[in-house]
Amino acid sequence: MSADRFHLGWFYSKGFGPKAWKHPWAGSAVDRFTKPDMAVDLARAMERAGFDYLMIEDSSNVPYTFQGSHDAYLRNSVDTPKLDPTVLAPFLVAATKHLGVVVTCSTTEYHPFMLARKMNALDHVSDGRIGWNVVTGSNDGGAQNYGRERQFPHDERYDMADEFLELTHRLWDAWEPDAVVLDLEAGVFADGSKVHPVDFEGKYFRCRGPLSSPRSPQGSPVICQAGGSARGRRFAAQWAETIIANAETPEQMKAYRDDVRARAADAGRNPDDIKVLFLACPIIGDTRADAEARLTADLTLTDDRIEYGLAHMSRLSGIDFSKFDLDEPLPKLKSNGHQSMVKALEGKVLRDMLKRAQRFGSDLFVGTAEDVAAVMDEVMQEVGGDGFLMVNSYFSRRYVMEICDGLVPELQKRDLTRTHYEHEHFRDNLLAF
Repeated sequence: MSADRFHLGWFYSKGFGPKAWKHPWAGSAVDRFTKPDMAVDLARAMERAGFDYLMIEDSSNVPYTFQGSHDAYLRNSVDTPKLDPTVLAPFLVAATKHLGVVVTCSTTEYHPFMLARKMNALDHVSDGRIGWNVVTGSNDGGAQNYGRERQFPHDERYDMADEFLELTHRLWDAWEPDAVVLDLEAGVFADGSKVHPVDFEGKYFRCRGPLSSPRSPQGSPVICQAGGSARGRRFAAQWAETIIANAETPEQMKAYRDDVRARAADAGRNPDDIKVLFLACPIIGDTRADAEARLTADLTLTDDRIEYGLAHMSRLSGIDFSKFDLDEPLPKLKSNGHQSMVKALEGKVLRDMLKRAQRFGSDLFVGTAEDVAAVMDEVMQEVGGDGFLMVNSYFSRRYVMEICDGLVPELQKRDLTRTHYEHEHFRDNLLAF
């Protein structure tokens, strides 16, 4: 096994909702967006290619931040509609044998006991292949759907999440591994001395426990998180086992990874137990010129893309970007939403930023499959690890094939990614190298 081998995941952007919207290769993906077909096809292709996990993004409101209306969001399918990802996950588990499946659930929209119980059940039915992408909520519209006027302040949301994670882990550990006896002759189903109440009393949550179901195959779901702000990074370093990171250059990637690993060490964790995966949207062409032409098209700003981008940025930040001039530098911004994104926008010309509204990560990964594999190799050597998370907001089945059956075989030829799964459980495969 190569010492330089890295991991692959897929960020299922826009969640369990429309894919390939307005795409010439849309096919049945649009009118069957409420069905699991597209995600199942993707999961099977990913497993064939040896990916670690599919992460299903989510948010639970129809946004209205842009122009104070939901019209632009619904007209362009901007971050809406989205169905519950925990309903999609069992279909993906049933269609695969090794792939990890990560679902997004918010610590401000669940009670810890309900969430712990749901994740425990998913880990059981998946034979130890489930993960939880921990989010804290960022848009006031989401808070209002759950009876609050607005989201809690940014840093307090992470304080709440710290307590939430402490409680859920206690619940997952409440049943000892050998608590279930199943001794028919003695008439003992479970040993009560090995099942423990948690009697948790925190600032934000209370819970007696124990969990109402036995310990799951992994014990707890693999924890995924995307900490961009300083407070978010501290949270990720404390709890995450895989981190979603967005950076445009190898230097930025290395700086982020080094920072999180240092924070993890300060928290008493082994930094190697955290796998940082950087968002990447490769463009694979038969020739480099073909791929570069597709990138140019992706970065061409049309009128409908302006509205789309402004609406998307408004939802994430909680700031109505319709109020700013497209061709003037943005002023200092104040946000209770995604603060790392807002900070990156300050002083930038809005029209320039909109060109990247539907692209994530670096534009380095453009060319033939051989070209992109070589660049990914070079980038990972410079960064030090740990891999890439593919993302394409409205991908088609053609894109899935370009990545899983075009790019990945080239990575495998270089012994950069796995050709088989080493273990049964998601966490063990994530820590295999």
